[in-house]
Amino acid sequence: MALTLDAGALIAIDRGDRRMHVLLAEAVRRRQVVTVPAPVIGQAWRDGARQARLARALAGCRTEPTHGGQARAAGELLARTGLSDVVDALVVLSAATRGDEIVTSDPDDLGTLASAVPGRIVITAV
Repeated sequence: MALTLDAGALIAIDRGDRRMHVLLAEAVRRRQVVTVPAPVIGQAWRDGARQARLARALAGCRTEPTHGGQARAAGELLARTGLSDVVDALVVLSAATRGDEIVTSDPDDLGTLASAVPGRIVITAV
């Protein structure tokens, strides 16, 4: 199973979180693709000169662009769940298309969103 990261996971990487280091190292060892939806990067990126750790990690990740169809699907998912974070919805939809595990600091909201899409999504909290 591959990984999809949310902003909380990127922030954990940026802060040198040991658990994120282990998760990413294990993904590399298993040759798993690690995906980050592009809007997630915008939530976590503030100053490239000070975020070398995050920049290195992102260099090894697949950045997934967002298109209009995904944006509409995210809005519909938010309507079904009563939540409001578009980026969280995009993370769930991104992971659902591939059957990825989601790594997040917000397992409650992402769990609510994941329960409203077909299939089983594993959520790992950091």
